Amino acid sequence: MIYKRGNVYWYKFQWQGRMVRKSTKQGNDKVARQIEAAHRTSLAKGEVGIRERKKIPTLAEFCKKRFEPWGESTTTRKTWRDFYRVGLLAIKGYAPLANLTLDAIGSEKIADFASHRQAQGLQVSSVNSSLRILRRVLRVAVEWGELGTAPKVRMLPGERHRERVLCADEEARYLVAASRLLADVATVLVDTGLRPEECYRLTWESITWVNGRNGTLLVTRGKTKAARRMLPMTPRVRALLEARWESAGKPLEGWVWPAPTKSGHLEPSSLKKQHAKALKLSKVRAFVLYTLRHTFLTRLGASGCDVWTLARIAGHSSIGISARYVHPSEDAVLTAMSRLGGHNSGHSEKLTAESGSSNVLLSD
Repeated sequence: MIYKRGNVYWYKFQWQGRMVRKSTKQGNDKVARQIEAAHRTSLAKGEVGIRERKKIPTLAEFCKKRFEPWGESTTTRKTWRDFYRVGLLAIKGYAPLANLTLDAIGSEKIADFASHRQAQGLQVSSVNSSLRILRRVLRVAVEWGELGTAPKVRMLPGERHRERVLCADEEARYLVAASRLLADVATVLVDTGLRPEECYRLTWESITWVNGRNGTLLVTRGKTKAARRMLPMTPRVRALLEARWESAGKPLEGWVWPAPTKSGHLEPSSLKKQHAKALKLSKVRAFVLYTLRHTFLTRLGASGCDVWTLARIAGHSSIGISARYVHPSEDAVLTAMSRLGGHNSGHSEKLTAESGSSNVLLSD
């Protein structure tokens, strides 16, 4: 049989109890079938022998020798540290799965892994995080030719997303109670929807004071390729950043939020104590700084912003993520339907009028 992987057709078949699998390096299915037939004929005539089957690595070996070096070099430091590294440690730590060869991993073994994670007392979201990494590992193995097809990895139901949204009163009380630095960062987050790590990495050269009404800021790197985007500044973001720029001596480059850290700018740990103190003083129910991004996007969706525009502003790689924030109101649905009805009604009236005119001409 032949099958397509990417833009190239592969073929596989059984010969004398051995599996033969090879790329045709062709994008045409007819040519691929001819190449497969030629290989079968050559085997039958004894012109070629079956190559020694390539040794398939275990999941743990593939993760350690192939996936980890690639992942660490192609993702951001935070994504690697907080997402991939943690998940890979969990995968390699479960021997019944980690010691299997890649082609021996099936849906049942994956389900056992998920059950094991749940038995450890982890939340559904944490278990699904590990499953997403496992799915990514298996798909990369397919892309690199180590595995024919990847098994289905099913997420557990009941995952809770970040649903905390600050109301205007909570936002105001928190900003008043926060230190000057924390209040400035929080204002940027809640007015732009930046991810905290995107905000921490802002540089002065990425800010333009003359574009648009209040200037713009450029996000040069982030969680995905879609994270690179230009965002307009609100008046209060413009005011606080301009004041910070002037107090720093109007630098042409450098970090907007410099700090005595290894990276030279604010890190997630830099504001932990200040954030905890602000929560205590403001008496606002606990939340993480990422909630400010969620608050901005929720407000943006409620304002009537369409999902495509929201995805562009948020830097989402998929509109499926953005769709969580867009919930058309009943009035919006009725308005849309009335527009369609009005269009059809006008079209029908036009057809009726034209029909009437034709009848008049015929009767004449």
